[in-house]
Amino acid sequence: MAKRVLIAGGAGFIGSHLCEAYLAKGWEVLCLDNFMTSRRSNVAHMLTNQNFELVRHDIIEPYLADVDLILNFACPASPVHYQHNPIRTVKTNVLGTMNLLGLARRCGARFLQASTSEVYGDPKEHPQKETYWGNVNPTGIRSCYDEGKRLAETLCFDYHRQHGVDIRVIRIFNTYGPQMAIDDGRVVSNFIVQALRGEDLTIYGNGEQTRSFCFVEDLVDGIVRFAATEGETGPINLGNDGEFTVMELAQEVLRQIPTKSKIVYRPLPSDDPKTRRPDLSKTKSVLKGWEPKVALKDGLARAIPWFRSAIESQS
Repeated sequence: MAKRVLIAGGAGFIGSHLCEAYLAKGWEVLCLDNFMTSRRSNVAHMLTNQNFELVRHDIIEPYLADVDLILNFACPASPVHYQHNPIRTVKTNVLGTMNLLGLARRCGARFLQASTSEVYGDPKEHPQKETYWGNVNPTGIRSCYDEGKRLAETLCFDYHRQHGVDIRVIRIFNTYGPQMAIDDGRVVSNFIVQALRGEDLTIYGNGEQTRSFCFVEDLVDGIVRFAATEGETGPINLGNDGEFTVMELAQEVLRQIPTKSKIVYRPLPSDDPKTRRPDLSKTKSVLKGWEPKVALKDGLARAIPWFRSAIESQS
């Protein structure tokens, strides 16, 4: 009998890629999404697959199903989106995660939580190891997401210790690629969309802050591998450990997209981290043979046509 996976947030950017990956493995896929920041078009091509089921549901409310694996990707990940309704973001991270952990406990499913590099806050350790506890503002405008994800991790480990739930926790660093929303609000999609529209590229701060950019194909490979790994709860970092300044990213986008766009500067938002790069030592030890393979310039070359098509479809 085919195994069954529930993917919460399955119509989102990363979630939709995971739906494709598990269908390719022969699994039955139950995709839950409330479509607050995702799009039905991300999963429309899977609707005719008999192993795929799409259910409109908000995980703030309980959900019952019989599954072997639960992947929790149900939370806005862009500052623009998670700050739009911060209380709902907290509810999704806390009540939603608790509901799905309760489901995992009832049906004996393995549970994988999509946490984030934002649990490290504006880090005083560089690069960031999983043992670093972070430097997070608990009362700032990003706290609904940062602290919400930290508490989601707490819930995972408490359900593991108290109820024996088989958990996996991943901390995702900046990821980009096809199926991102063009209004996502994160730096890669912002720069690509602005360049394609001939608008000026907006850099917040001086552009010297650093990020590490992982192509979605590499990330999904790591997620699927870790979900199948025995004897390791995590947390593990997942991302690409190549480090670039925001200015370097902007310059690479301008190299790849013929445009009249210029670079303009705006004030740095509150609590925006100055550095971000994963230490992948533990990850590579746990996921034998895994490493990010797609370089930034190559990933951008693969992502740009998708964004161009998405913009044209709105015209």
